[in-house]
Amino acid sequence: MKTLLYIFLVLLVILWAFGYFVFSLNSKIHLLLVFAVIILIVIAKKIQNF
Repeated sequence: MKTLLYIFLVLLVILWAFGYFVFSLNSKIHLLLVFAVIILIVIAKKIQNF
């Protein structure tokens, strides 16, 4: 499960960077970055619980 979250986190960051630098979309592209940060927080909390 943790590996899947890492893959999803990396994918979100890559999509955010691609959308931000290539397409310069409006503020909706920043939602990907917010989701990536939320996933990072979830991973950090799961690591602390072990």
